[in-house]
Amino acid sequence: MDRSVSCRFDAELAGVSDLVLSVAVAEGVDASAESIEVTLDGAPVTGLVELVEEHGSRLHTASALGPGRLEVAYSASITGRAAPAPIDAIDLIRYTRPSRYCESDRLAPFARAEFGSLDGLDLVAAVSSWVGTRIAYISGSSRPTDGAVATLLAGQGVCRDFAHLVVAMLRGCDVPARLVSVYAPGLQPMDFHAVAEAFVEDRWVVVDATCLAPREAMVRIATGRDAADTAFLTTMGDRVDMGMLEVLAITEAPLPVDDVSVPVVLG
Repeated sequence: MDRSVSCRFDAELAGVSDLVLSVAVAEGVDASAESIEVTLDGAPVTGLVELVEEHGSRLHTASALGPGRLEVAYSASITGRAAPAPIDAIDLIRYTRPSRYCESDRLAPFARAEFGSLDGLDLVAAVSSWVGTRIAYISGSSRPTDGAVATLLAGQGVCRDFAHLVVAMLRGCDVPARLVSVYAPGLQPMDFHAVAEAFVEDRWVVVDATCLAPREAMVRIATGRDAADTAFLTTMGDRVDMGMLEVLAITEAPLPVDDVSVPVVLG
């Protein structure tokens, strides 16, 4: 499946900041015509450093920028599908533990009461369906600091909130689960998208309780414990005020039909 992805955004740097960008497709994705451009007040920012995390997340860092108007633009053409995510014994421990936004230790009694009789793909499907039907998708309804517990209590959120709650519920049932940021062709409204990955039947399968885009078309950007590991922009230093954000992800062929009863491996 051939796909084209891009994003651009701007921000006002009130002072001097270090920046970490996580907008490039992950290592292992067959990307061509790839470009990342960063400018400050219209002048190119030189000295971008690319760092690759253990799951192939590609970070681009810039130091001591600002003050001024930051602009970031990224684009790539994707050919075919990436290989399935590798299996690491350490991951199966790491992603069963609670994390900042996925408080599985607090949600474990609830998750076990709801889903304790299920396992494997049946458990994953039940958790996804439960979150997708009990939580309302409402843009702007959650705060950046909200985790899975806050989402459960509020009964509403956006894609990262859905993914956090799915991850926390699955971990509460001892299923390794993690959060993945993706480009998602077919997503409406178009934006960066967050989904869960669950380890079942010796593979990592995509779990998207929002059902807002076909899983087969998604392209991995970053993988981690939760949104703390996958944010498209991390800043350290003085205040940064976000401006516009545009994301585009399209397929060359018609979008695949997403049968939620069929397990999908992110590619």
